[in-house]
Amino acid sequence: MSKNQLLEIPKESIHSKIYLIRGRKVMLDSDLAELYEVETKNLTRQVRRNKDRFPEDFMFQLTQEEFLRCQNVTSKAGRGGRRYTPYVFTEQGVSMLSSVLNSKRAIQVNIQIMRAFAQLREMLQTHKALWRKIGEMEKKYDHKFKAVFDVLRELLNPPEKPKGKIGFHP
Repeated sequence: MSKNQLLEIPKESIHSKIYLIRGRKVMLDSDLAELYEVETKNLTRQVRRNKDRFPEDFMFQLTQEEFLRCQNVTSKAGRGGRRYTPYVFTEQGVSMLSSVLNSKRAIQVNIQIMRAFAQLREMLQTHKALWRKIGEMEKKYDHKFKAVFDVLRELLNPPEKPKGKIGFHP
């Protein structure tokens, strides 16, 4: 890879690793380690060595209850499981990781991750603006357009699909 060439990670790959936990958009230590191509234990070791750089709003460790509740956080098969609950990193924490990992790959991956977080923020703003505009239009026009607004509302907020039960069912 040349000096000016940027590492390309598909946006979807990064977006699928951003979760909403405790009302914050975060990434798991194991997902970040995978992107940085380092072992999770090495990533967390560097974080522990630089604990002062990671206040609670940059990184926190999941509780056992959160760990068990969140399907996306469970141990990955074939890796021997986890002995501790994972750390999760907010956008600022991910940014700080590039300084403690100090590798070219970490810097390149962080650039991609920062862009993904920015894109998610932009999409949320667009979504909010669209809701606001629909609300304004609904007040402005009479009931003739009610069906149109109902369809728009349904498109913007699709019904949740019922989740199937996990495990063996006799």
